[in-house]
Amino acid sequence: MTQVTYNDTIKDLPPEQLHALFVAVGWSDGTETPDMIEKGYSIPWTNSTLVVSAWAGELLVGAVRVLSDTMFRSVIYDLLVLPEYKNKGIGKELIQRCIRHYPNSEWLVQTTEEISENLGHGDIKTTEFYLGSFTNDKKANTAQRLVAAI
Repeated sequence: MTQVTYNDTIKDLPPEQLHALFVAVGWSDGTETPDMIEKGYSIPWTNSTLVVSAWAGELLVGAVRVLSDTMFRSVIYDLLVLPEYKNKGIGKELIQRCIRHYPNSEWLVQTTEEISENLGHGDIKTTEFYLGSFTNDKKANTAQRLVAAI
């Protein structure tokens, strides 16, 4: 398997690869029109405060986007890893890179019911938690539990 590299400077990810990533993780049924793929998968990412992507050569294998005021609050959205690349530490690395960008921010994770349940939460609202209120060890533990679900 190709070595995975990370990029936290490019927000304009290839929309076709983003779409394929959403389809692969089950967050899209793949019926979007080419216009929707171009706009619907590009605009939210380019307008995000931070985008961190994971690449195996030219293949996008994981990505996360963050909306943040860069000081007090940061929200992790759309944390995705291709199924064949799961359990290789990619999701964990994506989250850790986000936290390193804004280490003093409180972190809110916007997630799905599946990930919420994998974290042991009874409902999705419970998963809207702040990482910033935990110690660094607890941040790492929470990040590990989150990425184990993806």
